[in-house]
Amino acid sequence: MIKRITFASFCYVITVTALLTSCGKEEEQPEIIRPVRYIQVFATGGTRERTFSGVTQAGLESRLSFKVPGTVSRVAVKVGDKVSAGDLIARLDRSDYQLKVQQAEAALENVKAQARNAQANYDRVRALWENKGASKTDLDAARAASESTEASVKSAEKQLELAQLQLRYTTLTAPVSGAIAQANVEVNENVGAGKTIVVLTSGSQIEVKISVPEILISQVREGSAATVTCDAYPGKELSATITEVGVASTGMVTTFPVTVRLDKPAPDIRPGMAATVAFHYESKDQRERFLVPSIAVGEDRDGRFVYVVEPLTEEPGFGTVRRRAVAIGELTREGIEVFEGLADGDLVITAGISRIIDGQKVKI
Repeated sequence: MIKRITFASFCYVITVTALLTSCGKEEEQPEIIRPVRYIQVFATGGTRERTFSGVTQAGLESRLSFKVPGTVSRVAVKVGDKVSAGDLIARLDRSDYQLKVQQAEAALENVKAQARNAQANYDRVRALWENKGASKTDLDAARAASESTEASVKSAEKQLELAQLQLRYTTLTAPVSGAIAQANVEVNENVGAGKTIVVLTSGSQIEVKISVPEILISQVREGSAATVTCDAYPGKELSATITEVGVASTGMVTTFPVTVRLDKPAPDIRPGMAATVAFHYESKDQRERFLVPSIAVGEDRDGRFVYVVEPLTEEPGFGTVRRRAVAIGELTREGIEVFEGLADGDLVITAGISRIIDGQKVKI
């Protein structure tokens, strides 16, 4: 017996077949890499040493430039030269400025002649007025003309003084004794006013500039002692003193500039060397702790934990999530205390912890 297939049954078979075919060809969804926010933590409390990297620089670093624009006609120094105060550094072509001085001198002589003529005319009119041979109006006009030319003379004298100053500004000299660290121009080069010609370093005491994270800056005090070591001279420790502590963070990062100055001259240490600065912190609270935002601490049946992110060296901007069991303390205004489970420099995730798991790849 032959069974008839109805139109409805035929449509049903076609639909099921199409669905099965589409499921088999479904493309794999790309992996979703979630972004996370983090903070870098450091232990506070206790007595410990912390080190920061920096670069040495001279106690005084001057960027010398011309006050007027022009064409460089001579450069008298090169990198490494030692100079004394008043030594020639560079000179501009003086021709244009000499012409301006001559023009100002000629203008001054012209107004002086006008002033003499106006004064003589005023003296003549005043004598006529005293003998009733000139009116009061004529006297006032002559006096006004004389005073006007006197003002013109003073203005021309100032113009000459300015032209002479600009002529002197074509010569650049060393303001103090020191050494040339950079020379940025060549002969016949056109330069503008204010462009750095050379960098002059001076001062016998070397300084080191470092950046200190916001969580530690409150423990840095001006006048405190520090120790400086340079990579070029490993094992050689130099005593230093904190001379400047920044009151505002630098750029978009939450670090503060700190300057450390060596206590004694160090001839072997030159500006531009990589250096490490060590501070010794002492706190009334002898127990070491980390302070993290309370939102960064989670809790489940295994206990309290935080997530830290380990940056991937082969993929900058990405990292791997690691779960850390922690022992916490009290909740303070700065955050919740963590006594165990973290280390200096750890990157603790502060946002998105409910959507990540241990070992997950994230964007930082």
